Amino acid sequence: MTPVRPGACAALALCAVCFSLAQTQAADLDFDELRFGATASIEPNGNRERGVFASSMALFDPWDRKGATGCSQLFTPRLSVGADLSAFGEANQIYTGLSWTVELGDHLFVEDGIGGAIHDGKLQEDGTSGPKLGSRVLFHEYAALGVNVTARWRAIAMIEHSSNAGLPDGPNSGLSRAGIMIGYKF
Repeated sequence: MTPVRPGACAALALCAVCFSLAQTQAADLDFDELRFGATASIEPNGNRERGVFASSMALFDPWDRKGATGCSQLFTPRLSVGADLSAFGEANQIYTGLSWTVELGDHLFVEDGIGGAIHDGKLQEDGTSGPKLGSRVLFHEYAALGVNVTARWRAIAMIEHSSNAGLPDGPNSGLSRAGIMIGYKF
């Protein structure tokens, strides 16, 4: 049995807090959307992670993105907080940042986000497979294409990457994952 790592507990706690906030104080905190889904590693073979990751993301709208139209959507981001959890002993991560969403008509949208992440993966070369990340704090970015299924429900395909951008000495394999999420807008 694989022991539970501290990062997994932190990420699970983050998910529980986001879900609790969504149910009790959505309007007070400008809580806008909650997403759940799954991702998998898309790294080359030597850095590939095993299994599927449970993923979640909460998006907040402190700058009234809902009221933005046309080009003003590009200047009105939402705050995002998310987590990827592994059941196979791979790197768990929690991340936060800014997300920009542009509606392409009534049903399609594209999204881009950038921020930072903290993970519990391996830092240095140790003779094992899988990514070696060089530092606990990483840059995190993602891109997504989504469909508004109804006024509240969304389906999203996304790709994400976290790495240290080569800033510290040591390895920088990065975490690259892709997957699908289901979102609920409040």
